[in-house]
Amino acid sequence: MKSPHLLGIAGPSCSGKSTLARAVAAHYVALDPIVLPMDAYYRDLSGLSIEERAAVNFDSPEAFEHELLLGQVRDLAAHRPVSMPVYDFTTHTRAGTRPVHWTGRLLVVEGILTLHWPMLNALFDSRVYVDLDDATALARRIARDTRERGRTPESVAKQFQESVTPMADAHCRPSRAAAHRVLDGSGAPEALAGELRDWLAARI
Repeated sequence: MKSPHLLGIAGPSCSGKSTLARAVAAHYVALDPIVLPMDAYYRDLSGLSIEERAAVNFDSPEAFEHELLLGQVRDLAAHRPVSMPVYDFTTHTRAGTRPVHWTGRLLVVEGILTLHWPMLNALFDSRVYVDLDDATALARRIARDTRERGRTPESVAKQFQESVTPMADAHCRPSRAAAHRVLDGSGAPEALAGELRDWLAARI
């Protein structure tokens, strides 16, 4: 049986990574794709107070259990079962796990730091970076976090200025150099997905 194709999608906050990953998975449904969002691998902060959790820098590499992600990508690529974490963004805690026994041929990992760790990069057959300017990213993030994560616009803007942008400059944007393909995330999602599908067609 042919080995699964591993695709890593990285880029700054709200650049369209999740939408792109879902579009690729929908297009290659015959390959029984699976998408791993890096956000699921945030560290469980249940041992911290509410105030301490709010002070955590969620855009730093240290905020993620990247060793767990790395191990589960390896296991899934070998078609071994895993217990995938489920993260609760409203409480910044791990809500539990869900059993996954996947036997498909396309595995997609997406997140701000997907291309940050060399050991994870080494597993990917295709590495994609989705670029986006800060102004557009902030507008999208305010819309998303107020709608989906119970945040206020003020708290989102404060976090963006104090940690999101500095961490993107320090860790996310440098990972662009590891990408095989760089996409412009400011355009229509359909066009972005089409560009990636066309590029992947010769690689999968």
